[in-house]
Amino acid sequence: MSTRPQRFEILLVPAHVEGRDAAHPADRPVRSAVVEATGETGASGYPHYVGQGVEADIDPETRTVEALLVDGAELDYGLTVRIR
Repeated sequence: MSTRPQRFEILLVPAHVEGRDAAHPADRPVRSAVVEATGETGASGYPHYVGQGVEADIDPETRTVEALLVDGAELDYGLTVRIR
């Protein structure tokens, strides 16, 4: 039996930042938010998380963000999302 994480920290970083390690000093997020599980499934079919103006559908097994809204809007061009 696997337990889904109840919260994630979402980092919005410039798309040009290289490397995949969210703890790398080159990653200076322009915004971060802690999102918590709502117990619902999002439109993408993955668990829905909400917090601090961010809504995300996240695959908890791969830690992949499948859908994202920031302050009710889609992510701006030039930004990418990471999970820490």
